[in-house]
Amino acid sequence: MSREMQFFMYLIERYAGYKNSTAGDVLTEWDELGVKNKIYDMYELYHTEANENAFADIDRLMAEAQ
Repeated sequence: MSREMQFFMYLIERYAGYKNSTAGDVLTEWDELGVKNKIYDMYELYHTEANENAFADIDRLMAEAQ
């Protein structure tokens, strides 16, 4: 498994906890909004930031997609 995929799975789990949700629900929502691949592709930025910064960016991406 690539390091990007490992981090993506970690990010889903952490974001789910942040939103008091499940990883499955988060992944479904990201997929439905069309932001899943964009979030995956942000590995280089997100893995070097505090989770809260990544979460804020993900929230922005989701808001723009709605």
